[in-house]
Amino acid sequence: MKPEEQQLAALRSELNYDKTNKCVQCGYCLPACPTYLTMGVETHSPRGRINLVKMAGEGKIKDLSVLEEPLDLCLGCRACETVCPTGVEYGAILESARAAITRRKTFTVPQKAMRNLLFKKVFPSRKAMNLIGNAMWVYEKSGVQKLARKSGLMKKLPAHLGEFEKIPPPAVAPAQRASLPAFTPAKGERKYTVAMFVGCVMDAMFRRINQLSVQLLAEVGCDVIVVENQTCCGALHAHTGELDESKNLAKKNILAFARNDVDFIVNNAGGCGAMMVEYDHLLADEPEWAERAEQFVKKTKDISQVLVLCGGIQGEKRSAERVTYQRSCHMTNVQKVTEEPVSLLKNLSNVDLIEMNNANMCCGSAGIYNIVNYDASMEILDHKMKDVKETETTTIVTTNPGCLLQMKLGIEREKMGDRVRAVHLIEYLAERSGMINAADQSLS
Repeated sequence: MKPEEQQLAALRSELNYDKTNKCVQCGYCLPACPTYLTMGVETHSPRGRINLVKMAGEGKIKDLSVLEEPLDLCLGCRACETVCPTGVEYGAILESARAAITRRKTFTVPQKAMRNLLFKKVFPSRKAMNLIGNAMWVYEKSGVQKLARKSGLMKKLPAHLGEFEKIPPPAVAPAQRASLPAFTPAKGERKYTVAMFVGCVMDAMFRRINQLSVQLLAEVGCDVIVVENQTCCGALHAHTGELDESKNLAKKNILAFARNDVDFIVNNAGGCGAMMVEYDHLLADEPEWAERAEQFVKKTKDISQVLVLCGGIQGEKRSAERVTYQRSCHMTNVQKVTEEPVSLLKNLSNVDLIEMNNANMCCGSAGIYNIVNYDASMEILDHKMKDVKETETTTIVTTNPGCLLQMKLGIEREKMGDRVRAVHLIEYLAERSGMINAADQSLS
């Protein structure tokens, strides 16, 4: 084989080229793709992106940077996989191509330093994420937040960061952050023993939801273990082309959770769960890890699945409320968890669940997509908020932190804050069961 042929063969393997051959360019994916619907350009559709990767694998595109913009503008929602009649593994193609581009891209020294800091030092470190969470609390309670907002500084921040500053949930006090126990016993008869995956961003910004998750699991009959050496799931790394680092994090989590004999590994974030249920695909080419990854995946469950297995949450008799459910793309299209959150909501007394039109369409969050591709994200969000408004509901329930922040941003943009709110499913279940007070959102 000639050197150029060897190079092309290596590139094809790197790009997952063989998987592109399943795409017959039928176009069934087009109506399901948010970026195609809003941009109307073939290169921003699943089949268009697959064709670009295919052309690169055939040597027709020599410079992979040509693929960068179309792939960067992909949300990675994977709705195309759900409707594809030939079973194209779009997610695997997308992440392989992004990784190939990243390996060849020349970053400036500051860019490289920032990526190394975030992806290798910050996100994987629970200590670092705790420090960020504590810093957010200090920012809120010290008066700096009020001063920054009053001074107009937020409007001067780059990349629309000032808009995002308004929407994070109230930070948890350092003393309360330290209160998540390593073991919480089941109340009453034990049904399962579960290990709680706390995440990185989830634990820094949404520690309260993690606390409520542990309490709800114990309430329905689960012994809950919080594994000490767990780390970031690796989703942010995989989505930004850092696939090798994503594999390293997967291995660390597999080892950490294998030390405990549990029935399930439970997560409460759609994006994290989607990454974790694909550890077997991620590590399939490493024989010494493949079987371990398969065992990990078999135990991985979204918290809604475990709550349903345990009989659901018995809510208190509370005032009637109309709610709508914003479906997480990664829960729906990757984890295939669709019925359990709906079942939990329908099981609550005096809750009228109104399904929105285009319920499976992405909200435009997609990790940090709404920050790095703000305009594209907001156009998708505007479509979503139109569907939300038509439900005439007062509460939007989500199952993913990114969706939760995006829906809060949508409420801000539509000036609906006086009549509509967005909450995580776990918060809503805790509220309707009397575990927390809806007015002050404090633990009761």
